[in-house]
Amino acid sequence: MTGRTGVLALSYGTPERGDVAAYYTRIRHGRPPTPEQLADLQRRYDAIGGTSPLAERTAAQATGVARELERRAPSRYVVEVATKYAAPSIEDAVERLLGAGVDEIVGLVLAPLSATMSTGQYHERAAAAVDGRAAYRGIGSWWDAPGFADLVGSRVAAASALLYGSSPLVLFTAHSLPVRAVEGGGDYADQLAGAAASVAATAQLDNYLVCWQSAGRTDDAWLGPDLLEVLGGLDPAAVPNVVVCPVGFVSDHLEVLYDVDVEATELARARGISLRRTASLNDDPALCEILADLVEGATRSA
Repeated sequence: MTGRTGVLALSYGTPERGDVAAYYTRIRHGRPPTPEQLADLQRRYDAIGGTSPLAERTAAQATGVARELERRAPSRYVVEVATKYAAPSIEDAVERLLGAGVDEIVGLVLAPLSATMSTGQYHERAAAAVDGRAAYRGIGSWWDAPGFADLVGSRVAAASALLYGSSPLVLFTAHSLPVRAVEGGGDYADQLAGAAASVAATAQLDNYLVCWQSAGRTDDAWLGPDLLEVLGGLDPAAVPNVVVCPVGFVSDHLEVLYDVDVEATELARARGISLRRTASLNDDPALCEILADLVEGATRSA
């Protein structure tokens, strides 16, 4: 027994420049996209500069968490980035942690909301890769972690201060999922509602809604209402100012930089609505402290 704990900083992953077709095939479970689907995804990456900063943001978050854990417990924790659809893979990251001699592995998904279809799959893959060679503990949803609502609330206040005139309507969003994926149980929608209510309370908001964004391009019914649908239904005379808070995300990536900053912003502008987005948390030291708390809590509960 070494007394060392491995930490998987679990993220969705993003393609490297020039790897979009292979990445798209992976997220479609081996089914190549149609030329039209591929062109649409490439167009969105091109609109944000050709590639997503998610890999760099995830690495910075992992470094921040590792630094904070090292400050608290020198030499105890080893942190590795692990991604679902890119490199480094979950399986490769597990092998590196086991090679470092850890006795236990904590899986920390870098998303505050949890669902079986999304974050649950990270933990399933990680546990399968560990295969009993160490204890594995997966951290579930953490939108209600102490300090998170305050941290996001400060971002809402900062974005609101950039708008002039009446107080904005705040739209809290998270990544949509197919309705069939949540019909059999789970509280994914309730988590978004709870996160929004918590942030609204700390930011003293009385005018907010929850909605969904970034639904997949499939024939399935997806959780709604969609952010664009909500924006399209607003009366600009009554609601001239809007703040979008993607509370279900903690990093700058395609779903934030394109779906909100480009697509939603263009729609709002066309309708005469001023829209601001809350700044992503990225590797804010305060977020890294919250994530370190979660890791320590998972370790203590063993």
